[in-house]
Amino acid sequence: MPPSTYEVLFTRFAEIDLGEIVDFYIPKNPSFASQFIDVVESRISELESFPERGRVVPELEKRSIVDYRELIEGNYRIIYKVENLNIYILAIVDGRRNFDEVVLSKLMRII
Repeated sequence: MPPSTYEVLFTRFAEIDLGEIVDFYIPKNPSFASQFIDVVESRISELESFPERGRVVPELEKRSIVDYRELIEGNYRIIYKVENLNIYILAIVDGRRNFDEVVLSKLMRII
C-alpha cells in the first residue's frame, strides 16, 4: 500500500518561476497575484496524498519520457516528479508558451 503522505519540495527553478509570475501580476492585479499563490499552493498540497493526480506531460510522453507529471491551473502548468516519498516541483510555466523552448530547457538544467 502506498504511503498516505508524500513530502512536496520546490526546486530552486520552480521557486524562481513562481516568483516571476507573481512579480508580473502584482503591479497589474495584486489581488490576482495573491490568489494565484494560494491556488497553486492548494493544488500542490493535493499531491501529498495523491501524487499521481497529474497527467504525464504529453510532450515528454511522445519522447517516451514518463517520469514527469503536470497539474494544470488556469494557463499554468505545474511540472513535477515523484521520487520515492518526495514530490519535486520542477517548474511552473505559462502553458501558452512554447513547451519545447521553455520547459525542456528548464528540465535539462535539472536532469
